[in-house]
Amino acid sequence: MKKVALITGGSRGIGLGIATQLAVNGFDLAINGMRAAEDVENVIKHLKSYGNDVIYCRGSIASTAGRENMISEVRKHYQKLDVLVNNAGIAPRQRNDILEATEESYDEVMNTNLKGSYFLMQKAANWMIEQKKNDPAFSGCIINISSMSATVASVNRGEYCLSKAGLSMATRLFAVRLGAFNIPVFEVRPGIIRSDMTAGVKEKYDKMIEEGLCVQQRWGEPEDVGKVVAVLAKGDFLYSTGQVIMVDGGLTIPRL
Repeated sequence: MKKVALITGGSRGIGLGIATQLAVNGFDLAINGMRAAEDVENVIKHLKSYGNDVIYCRGSIASTAGRENMISEVRKHYQKLDVLVNNAGIAPRQRNDILEATEESYDEVMNTNLKGSYFLMQKAANWMIEQKKNDPAFSGCIINISSMSATVASVNRGEYCLSKAGLSMATRLFAVRLGAFNIPVFEVRPGIIRSDMTAGVKEKYDKMIEEGLCVQQRWGEPEDVGKVVAVLAKGDFLYSTGQVIMVDGGLTIPRL
């Protein structure tokens, strides 16, 4: 029986890169996103072309109802969940200096990137514990997609950095709590990845990468993140719970 993975924000960017690699590796998928179903028909068709079952669960991870609905849809359709990939995230609508940042922006970013992911993990974790108790052979995991911004300070998007730092700690917390059930929790920490989120700063990062920002002098691609997630989801790192896997081309290596 194929494993089932729920990927939040899985219809575009890094999320789609992850979904594609999981499809390549034989997972059935539940793709969460905010767009109308008709707007992601081609994406779902593409993912199904690998021979897997794919459903679309529309809804906001920042909403209690949205989180409950996506879990309910997965339970109704598949009756199981093996892998949660917490990928959905937003950047501030405006990159304001922390001395001018607004509470509205802070709340919007934190509610999606941290609160939403935290409580979706809670729901998925409880379901996975239930599955483990019913079937000792059950092997599930949770994978959080954070960012190099968890440790690299950007003063013009402080709320984003805080949300990713919080998600990093949430990974450790759930890794500890789920250890007794042998359900590992991982953090994948991308660097500069080509996506919708980075499209507006392409010229800036093109120049910085050319000048040596990264050890590997290129942009990261969504598939770079997807391939790492696929390895974790397949269960190849079962004894590495709570660990951080960097996907940043060496950007965060201290250099002289």
